[in-house]
Amino acid sequence: MGMIDQIVVISGITFLVMIVPGPDMVIVMRSTLIGGRAAGLKSSLGVLTGNLVHIAYCAAGIGWLISESILAFSILKYAGAAYLIYLGLAGIFSKTQSLRVDEAARAPSGRTWFLQGFLNNILNVKGSLFYLGVFTMVITPQTSTGTTLLLIAIMMTISAAFWLVFVCTLDNIAVRRFLVRGQRAVNCVFGGVLIFLGVRVALAAR
Repeated sequence: MGMIDQIVVISGITFLVMIVPGPDMVIVMRSTLIGGRAAGLKSSLGVLTGNLVHIAYCAAGIGWLISESILAFSILKYAGAAYLIYLGLAGIFSKTQSLRVDEAARAPSGRTWFLQGFLNNILNVKGSLFYLGVFTMVITPQTSTGTTLLLIAIMMTISAAFWLVFVCTLDNIAVRRFLVRGQRAVNCVFGGVLIFLGVRVALAAR
């Protein structure tokens, strides 16, 4: 596969993976609606940092070990599932949080937003398997270092651009005013989705 073909394939699959709803999207959406643009961007940065960790260990070959080891896969899978379910229950049973556009509602609580995005991504076993597939089918041992770095940069750029557009769209005044009317329902819906995703992850086969 030539470099141009690799760029086209990497760009296409990265974009498709980004637009498919999943745990990362739910976490970033929840953070943005609760804490505003700053919180959403911090959660997005956490997700992107998690992606870099996946890329690093898959490039080093550890991703292959995880995919081949039932124990390692199970530990990562159940840890990720438990974290999603915990976040879902916390959202459902927490007190109603304001979605009003003001500085008090937007003030992030330390590193909470970043850590939620990072932990959610790093504990997602599908992330390691996705990048393992990338480093098996597209970026091979025969791929030069320069081309590999270029392809990684393309993946990260597409991901970062998606999160930026996604967060800014959710933080739009009109969107937030629409969602604030069903504030409690929003918390329950996101909580329910996170629990559903957690259960789905726990039951997922390799």
